[in-house]
Amino acid sequence: MAINFDLNDLQAFRAVVEQGSFRKAADIVRLSQPALSRRIEKLEDALGVKLFERTTRKVSLTQAGRGFMPSVERLLDDLDVALLGISEVASTRLGHVTVACVPSAAYYFMPRVVARYHQQFPRIKVKVLDSSAHDVLSAVVNGEADFGLSFLGTQDAKVDFEPLVQECYVVACRRDHPLAGRSSVTWDEFYQQDYISLDKTSGNRFLLDQALSSVVPQRPSICETRHVTTMIGLVEAGLGVAAVPLMAMPGPDHPILTRVPLTDPQVMRSVGILKRRGRTLTPAALELERLVVEMKVQPPTLSA
Repeated sequence: MAINFDLNDLQAFRAVVEQGSFRKAADIVRLSQPALSRRIEKLEDALGVKLFERTTRKVSLTQAGRGFMPSVERLLDDLDVALLGISEVASTRLGHVTVACVPSAAYYFMPRVVARYHQQFPRIKVKVLDSSAHDVLSAVVNGEADFGLSFLGTQDAKVDFEPLVQECYVVACRRDHPLAGRSSVTWDEFYQQDYISLDKTSGNRFLLDQALSSVVPQRPSICETRHVTTMIGLVEAGLGVAAVPLMAMPGPDHPILTRVPLTDPQVMRSVGILKRRGRTLTPAALELERLVVEMKVQPPTLSA
């Protein structure tokens, strides 16, 4: 019997399964929705079975579709792995990867990872969803991102969390600030300064509030922001100091900013990779995950 379908039809089938929507799948494979529907119909005609149950509200696999999906995944993944393993072919591979990332990791760390990835796979598009820790978790759970990089999600039953690095919070300040050059600063001393804080929607604020329940600020903050990266910009402008995770800081050679360890207590956060439980990453996403692990942030020495 002649096989009357091709790899493009199988890729369209997998996209609909993963996205749970013909509209979203069409965007992923860069087709119009009618063209995607024709590919699925072609595949169903060739197999002689119905693969999807379609209603106005959702798309779900039929029993035949559920039985067919594992074979399609193995075939497409094996092909992608083989092609990515051939350097001459890897540079021409098309595809896409979406990673959700908290801003404190997105600003200095992820650009280096994406640059390395682009060198290896220049035609694979990387989309970085830089958002709050809560939104990163939602993007992973909802399938909007292949995986995430965050510090929240360890307690969520829908995700697997792979720790990458433990990092501490530090004082971000200008080099001309009185705290610059100190070997350490206590939280009580920090709160005596003009400081910038995070609002209650921030995952970092949630973490700090839990860790500092016994520390009472002696004065209110002079400014409140939603993201750590905005705080650092305000510090650089001379507005005050801020408590930020070490990963969010520039390197020790920065001409304006420096960092000082915060103590009594020392607050740590665990940054890691989030993946939706039970989801298999595509080979292209696996390669990006490999680089994230390989290039994971090694906290520099805390001396200025």
